[in-house]
Amino acid sequence: ILQHWDVFKHVTEVFILVPALLGLKGNLEMTLASRLSTAANIGQMDTPKELWKMITGNMALIQVQATVVGFLASIAAVVFGWIPDGHFSMDHAVLLCASSVATAFIASLVLGMIMIGVIIGSRKMGINPDNVATPIAASLGDLITLALLSGISWGLYKELESKAYVNPLVCAFFLSLLPIWIIIARRNSATREVLYSGWEPVIVAMAISSVGGLILDRTVSDPNFAGMAVFTPVINGVGGNLVAVQASRISTYLHMSGEPGDSPGTAPRKCPSPCSTFFSSDVNSRSARVLFLLVVPGHLVFLYTIHSMQGGHTTLTLIFIVFYMTAALLQVLILLYIADWMVHWMWGRHLDPDNFSIPYLTALGDLIGTGLLALSFHVLWLIGDRDSDVGD
Repeated sequence: ILQHWDVFKHVTEVFILVPALLGLKGNLEMTLASRLSTAANIGQMDTPKELWKMITGNMALIQVQATVVGFLASIAAVVFGWIPDGHFSMDHAVLLCASSVATAFIASLVLGMIMIGVIIGSRKMGINPDNVATPIAASLGDLITLALLSGISWGLYKELESKAYVNPLVCAFFLSLLPIWIIIARRNSATREVLYSGWEPVIVAMAISSVGGLILDRTVSDPNFAGMAVFTPVINGVGGNLVAVQASRISTYLHMSGEPGDSPGTAPRKCPSPCSTFFSSDVNSRSARVLFLLVVPGHLVFLYTIHSMQGGHTTLTLIFIVFYMTAALLQVLILLYIADWMVHWMWGRHLDPDNFSIPYLTALGDLIGTGLLALSFHVLWLIGDRDSDVGD
């Protein structure tokens, strides 16, 4: 629906922002969920004082990260949009900056509060937060972020002609709040280290997601491939969900046996074989098999929902479903294998996987998912499955 709004038609760089900002849920909220799940599982949130300390520090931290990454994502969108076309518009650049920073800030505030509620509730009900918090962060993150981005960018686009000063004011307001969040996060020992050292995965992940956004912008802007828009958040959301659950579980499993860098019985593997990742009797291998088996039924439910709501611009023929499922299965297979290697590798390098692995994995999920989906649509087009006008 959103691809037909004026702001998406006239400022197509907003498409580049979509995976970068939806990817923020992997960079921030899912990392927050993983961090707090581990803290809850190892007893660091049992007293009200400890709980309040973890909440204030982590909320301030994700506001800092959201504002900075939102600003950098808008710069990446401007650059990626300008290079292929050779056309630069200052009004559009400020609009992208204001939309991106405002969306990132508000979405992180809302989702962070929901995450804290889910994790506290899970602990009280005796449920492992690792299994619940990261998928809720991912799915709600996509919905809330996309709704906020479209609403804010549409509102700011309408103000461009009559009140041009609104866009820079919005941008300046959210950036001016940064020092407050930095001071709060620095005062908390639980988040001080992440405030200083946790930028590399967040920024690299945003850059990877922006490349996925460039693919989306180039593909969706072509009328022949307009049908891709409805499937991109689905394939990326499912892949990111499943790999985040696996990474969070492996990380908690390692934390229960010691500190990052320790290897009592859980020696970090240099590069695991696919057999040990998917077919061993290890508890993490079993969860990888279960998560992989969820791909087909999960996507069939989504495809049926899209079809019954007459969403998108693609008829769900058998050949389309085969290509789509192949792309989805391949994406999750690659991600689960990379997660098994990456979490153990980071643990061996004295890095906390809760803070470092999920941003990379969800960003790679966005890039691989968007790339494989674009490839599927191109192959389907070449072999004659051309029905881009369905639903118009």
